[in-house]
Amino acid sequence: MNKIAVVGATGMLGWPVAKALADAGFGVTALTRNLKSSRYHPAINWIEGDLKNPDSIRKLLEGNDAVHLNLSVKQDERQTDWHAEAHGLENLLRIAQEVNLKHVSYLSSLIMNYQGVNGFDWWVFRLKQRAVETIRNSGISAAVFYPSTFMETLVHQYKAGPFMLLAGESKHKQYFIAAEDYAHQVVQSYKLNLSGFHEYAVQGTEAFTTDEAVTIFKQNTAAKLITLRAPLGLLKFYGRFIQKMNYGYHILEALNNYPEKFEGENTWQQLGKPKITLEEFSKRN
Repeated sequence: MNKIAVVGATGMLGWPVAKALADAGFGVTALTRNLKSSRYHPAINWIEGDLKNPDSIRKLLEGNDAVHLNLSVKQDERQTDWHAEAHGLENLLRIAQEVNLKHVSYLSSLIMNYQGVNGFDWWVFRLKQRAVETIRNSGISAAVFYPSTFMETLVHQYKAGPFMLLAGESKHKQYFIAAEDYAHQVVQSYKLNLSGFHEYAVQGTEAFTTDEAVTIFKQNTAAKLITLRAPLGLLKFYGRFIQKMNYGYHILEALNNYPEKFEGENTWQQLGKPKITLEEFSKRN
C-alpha cells in the first residue's frame, strides 16, 4: 500500500498522521471542506469536498490503496443531526467497496469503553461503538486505533488564555500520549501491509490523573498559567441548555471516572513504543 487517502487531515490529530505518512514516503491525498484551511506539505495533495458528497469521496479514493479516517462528533452536534462518524462513514465505506479499496485505518476512542459503566449511557459513545462494528463488517481490511488521552488536549481543550480549566475530580490515571507518537504507529501499521481486522490500544509510557498532568504542564511550559476548577454538576446543569456544555459534561464524567488499564504492550511490540514524555511535550508548548 503506497497511496493513502486521509479524511480529517486538518485537525489536531489528523494532521500529524497525514504529515508522518507523507514524510515516510507514502503518497497522500487529503480531503478538506475548504482548501484555504489546508496545511502545506509538498507531498500532500488536497481535494475539496466532504463525506456528504459521494462524488468527492470517489475522487478522494480512486487511485489510492487505503484511507485513514480521523472522524469525530463535534461538540455542538445533536443526536438527530447528520454525523460524519456515522452517515459519512457509511457513505465512504460503500464507495470504498465499489473501488476495491484495500485497507482502512480509523481513529476511535479508548474511553468509549466507559459506556455502560455505573449506568453511564451517552449516544456519542454508542455511535462510536457502531462505527467500529460498521468497519469490522465492511469486509475491508482495517486497523482501528483506540487512544487514551492525547497530550495535545492540554493545549487545545484545557488551556484557555492564561488559565487551565478543570471540572470535577479525576479519579483514575490516564496514559497520556503525544499525537506525534501515535502518528508514527499509524505509519508503521501501513509499512506492515496489514490484512484482516486489527485493534490497537494507543497509550503512552506514563500515567497521570488530569490534575497531575496539568501540574506537569504548568511546571514546564513557558507561559504562566492559573488553574480554575468548576463543579462537574455546573456543566451538567448548563448542558441542559447549551449543547457544547452537555458534550463537555459527558466527556469529563467519563474521563474522570474511567478506570483505564494499560493495554498498549501489543501495540508497542508491533508498531513502536512512544518516545515523547509529558515533560518534553510541555516544554515545546
